[in-house]
Amino acid sequence: MTRRHRDAPVIGLDLGGTKIAAALVGTDGTVLARRTLPTPATSGADAVLDALAQAARAVWAPGAAAIGVAAAGVIDPAAGTVTSATDTIRGWAGTALATGLATRTGLPVACDNDVRAAAATELAGLGADGTFVYAAVGTGVGGAVAAGGRMLHGAAGIAGHLGHLPSPEATGLPCTCGATGHLEAIAAGPAITAHYGRISGESADRLQTVAERAAHGDAHARSAITLGARAVGRALGGLANALGPHRVVVAGGVPGIGAPYWEALCAAFAAELMLPLRALRPAAPNGGADAAVLGAAELTRTLPLHDPLTTGVRP
Repeated sequence: MTRRHRDAPVIGLDLGGTKIAAALVGTDGTVLARRTLPTPATSGADAVLDALAQAARAVWAPGAAAIGVAAAGVIDPAAGTVTSATDTIRGWAGTALATGLATRTGLPVACDNDVRAAAATELAGLGADGTFVYAAVGTGVGGAVAAGGRMLHGAAGIAGHLGHLPSPEATGLPCTCGATGHLEAIAAGPAITAHYGRISGESADRLQTVAERAAHGDAHARSAITLGARAVGRALGGLANALGPHRVVVAGGVPGIGAPYWEALCAAFAAELMLPLRALRPAAPNGGADAAVLGAAELTRTLPLHDPLTTGVRP
């Protein structure tokens, strides 16, 4: 990235299935302006790119030099494209995200997966050799992995998609990716809610309803919650043995539903660890509500920038 961008504010965009969060971020990491817009998730990729451009314009100020986009889906930062995605955003797979947005705004664009962008804010303090695993458990299960102080992207940008690890607890259950038996199918918020319905015969409209029933003594609700938690803990424990991380972070809305969830996750995690890692425990993220947009803004300083009106990339 050129010096011009390091000395100028940039725009960070966090694209989710329901909303787009936008921020103008100063060179010192201060959020100078914020805006939130709905995501037109059922209207197609062009409508989403238009909405991203609208969000960027809403926080733009003279001197803004680039846009970083943290987006749902499997993102290839080098190509600037969405290589794979679920139907949460209709027609999102295959979208030329970076050049499409750059052309609409006239600003160079860097892009990456939303969870990986948020996870990058956790790298500070780990040192040049820092290794960590980051899981985000919410409507889906996402994640990120860093090694040697750098985020791993892998082939086609797929590194870190932890929700698609095989999970014994999810055997036979369909996953959003089209396969069966993946972690997301038993551990995501909707998956826990669905499992509660299967074992109790009762309906629940959302995970919070299941959590409230568990708090009032519903054994089926507690079982569904702790099963999802144990599945995440086991998966992360296995990854810890494979990667030897200095830190393991669990973020997202699901871990916030109460102590029984967190306790079950940590117990399952600890049970998997090899002896040299026995002191390691999952931790909550350091970043606050602005982690995603700050991570998105930082992409403009660490990843390739795709210019408007061309398919070229600035190193």
